Amino acid sequence: MSVLVIVIYSDYKRLLGKIAINKNANCKYEGVVKQLRYELSLKKIMNMPLRRIAHLDMDAFYASVELTRYPELRGQPVVIAGRDEHKPVMKSDGCKHFFRLRDYSGRGVITTATYEARALGISSAMSVMKAAQLAPDAFLLPVDFDIYRHYSRLFKAAVTTIAGPIEDSGIDEIYLDLSNLEEDSLTLAHRIKGAVKNATGLTCSIGITPNKLLSKICSDLEKPNGLTILQQSDIPARIWPLSVSKISGIGPKAAKKLAFLGITTIAELAQADIGLLQNHFGRSYSVWLHEASHGIDRRPVITHAEPKSISRETTFERDLHPRNDRLALSKVFTILCTQVAEDLKHKGYIGRTISIKLRFEDFHTITRDFTLTTHTADPIIIHRAGRECLRRVTLKKKLRLLGIKASALISTHSTNQTSTCLQQELPFTF
Repeated sequence: MSVLVIVIYSDYKRLLGKIAINKNANCKYEGVVKQLRYELSLKKIMNMPLRRIAHLDMDAFYASVELTRYPELRGQPVVIAGRDEHKPVMKSDGCKHFFRLRDYSGRGVITTATYEARALGISSAMSVMKAAQLAPDAFLLPVDFDIYRHYSRLFKAAVTTIAGPIEDSGIDEIYLDLSNLEEDSLTLAHRIKGAVKNATGLTCSIGITPNKLLSKICSDLEKPNGLTILQQSDIPARIWPLSVSKISGIGPKAAKKLAFLGITTIAELAQADIGLLQNHFGRSYSVWLHEASHGIDRRPVITHAEPKSISRETTFERDLHPRNDRLALSKVFTILCTQVAEDLKHKGYIGRTISIKLRFEDFHTITRDFTLTTHTADPIIIHRAGRECLRRVTLKKKLRLLGIKASALISTHSTNQTSTCLQQELPFTF
């Protein structure tokens, strides 16, 4: 056995393939094959290029922002999911009345929750009614995206003073390339966390690793107010024991399929035969799974990227009928068009293709597009184009969701257009 092992180690890539083809050999030397795959995995990890990438994720962002407004709720289970009617009410004695989950009726979903609420089993995307069963006395606050965007701008501006340009990955998370900065990772991380705290009063969690994929995993390992710094050599001990679902890009369906194959941890995925993966997932996704399990991610930190589209959508508290609820639908439609126009102007873009998104009571979802003759950020023109899209839909079933999107964007700085026009003006009816 020792002679065989020495021979295999001398050219294990070639012989691993031969052993895999020979079923008898594969069975006889199964332990050797597993060990060689493990060694090959380690070699891939150690050959990764040296970079220093950080992922910063704000802690329970929406809920934390609300606690800056209502500090009396600190330490309490708080859920962000309510409507405007659930705003705190000032009583005659000067104290605030806060609504509780038991006061909610409807089919909304949880946007986020404090860690105290999460300890009670509440999680993002859970229905509010289910959350109310788990924690009826949890405090309920409405979503306020305007203030969340304000705090988002504050923390991102604070980070850029220390780390330079960022990759904006969402309202509450960013990527940073620290490779060319002189300070060590620990010092930089503490400076960044301090700057965020001073600018917003909020905490964040940071992962610093050789790439974006690993950093996103690590920023979640020690929440809240966490800091995880990981080198290539740490991957087997820190990353491989984790569930495959910790890898961003492996969703519930893929995780379930992997579990069917006996693969539940990242270590098992790293040592899985790529041929087996290809049989179940196809070539490109299997290659990505294989590389991701080894902590391989070559994506650069992109500090400037033009958006492809800007959109707004809303899910109704109850299904709305196209005819009986026409006034309510028209009001929501106008608000969404106005919001998209404001977003375009705020971000400095104009769009040429306007789209609608409709989800019916049976969850069937459709989209329709209308292309203008010129670009626009005018809410009236966006509204008219959206109406033209609606004309091409048979509206008989009740609506669950309505959305508006502007795409084919160009920057207002790159055009001298001063006016826009629509191909034609058409009436609007649900």
